[in-house]
Amino acid sequence: MLYIGADHRGFYLKEKIKEFLKTANIDFQDIGAFKYNKDDDYVDFASQVAKEVQKNPKQNKGIIICGTGIGNVIVANKFKNIRATQALTALMAQRSREHNDANILSLAADFTDPSIAWNIIKRFLKTSFIPKPNYIRRIKKIQKIEKNIKK
Repeated sequence: MLYIGADHRGFYLKEKIKEFLKTANIDFQDIGAFKYNKDDDYVDFASQVAKEVQKNPKQNKGIIICGTGIGNVIVANKFKNIRATQALTALMAQRSREHNDANILSLAADFTDPSIAWNIIKRFLKTSFIPKPNYIRRIKKIQKIEKNIKK
């Protein structure tokens, strides 16, 4: 399942992305915000998406959107088995999947046009992890860190 969430700065981009996802017949679940609220916090939505993806981190994917995309990545990467990435280009999204097996994509609503965002998302969703020994080794190192510090 694909989970999508955004704060107030990402709200309008999220709504546009939902239109693209529906048109492309991609199943998703909207985690919120469900209306524009200038006082909401990206932390709440990034956490919810991460918790949902975490239930099946190999199959589930997430999209989180805030103004810069930075805060969302910080929050989501606090969760075990989550590898969230920010991507400003389709190639960044592709590499995050191929090299890091990223399962959450963070978008920067302040800097990303909806059509560019859609291209980034399409590339993220269609790209698979490349199980090269060095990529696997690096992910195992990340998992070892998670085991020691994340609850």
